[in-house]
Order: sequence, then C-alpha cells, then structure tokens
Amino acid sequence: EVQVVESGGGLVQAGGSLRLSCAASGLIFDDYAIAWFRQAPGKEREGVSCASSMDGTYYGDSVKGRFTISRDNAKNTAYLQMTDLKPEDTAVYSCALAGGYYFCSGYEWEHMDYRGKGTLLTVSS
Repeated sequence: EVQVVESGGGLVQAGGSLRLSCAASGLIFDDYAIAWFRQAPGKEREGVSCASSMDGTYYGDSVKGRFTISRDNAKNTAYLQMTDLKPEDTAVYSCALAGGYYFCSGYEWEHMDYRGKGTLLTVSS
C-alpha cells in the first residue's frame, strides 16, 4: 500500500521560515516527480512547486524566491523549505507524486498518482 504523509505544518509569524516534509512509502520513490499544492480556506487548490527529472523545477509565481522544493531519495522524503512567510501563505499544504516520466510543466493535482492529506500552515501577521 502506498502512503504519502506530510508533516511540519504549524503556526508561524509573518517573515518566519518553516520546512514541510513528505514521507512516501510503498513505491520506488526515485521514479516519481514530486509536487506540492496548497488550498487556502474558501479558495481553489493551487500548485506551489513541482520537481521532475524530466524537465526540472517549477514554482508558482507567488512563492518564487521564497520556497524551495527538494528531495532525499535515500529517505523517500520530499521537502518544501519556506522562507519570508506571509499571511497569504496560510493553507493546507499537500504533497503529491506523479510517475511515468512526468513533466512538471503544467502540473495539476488531477495528474498526480498519489496524494497526501495535507498539513496546515498558519501564518500570523
């Protein structure tokens, strides 16, 4: 059984930093592109970042220069390092994996093969 579990969310003050983790099991982690999505209350889910061996790394415009996606294949874990956090970053952050030589350009939640349930980040002003 494949499991994708996020952790690391919490309450942070504006301007602060936090790192989210995404632990995957039950699959060959190296074979998958990784992506982070977020959904704020009352808003649609949006892509935050995606990283693939096929076409590199992508970031949403609102997080460019502040967030960094990474992975440790030896630990089957992906990360999202977030800096200079803003109240508008408040959302549930979910990790997802896409296999089959996935290209991240145009990445979408519906394309993902496996998805986590998310972890809540709250940024206070």
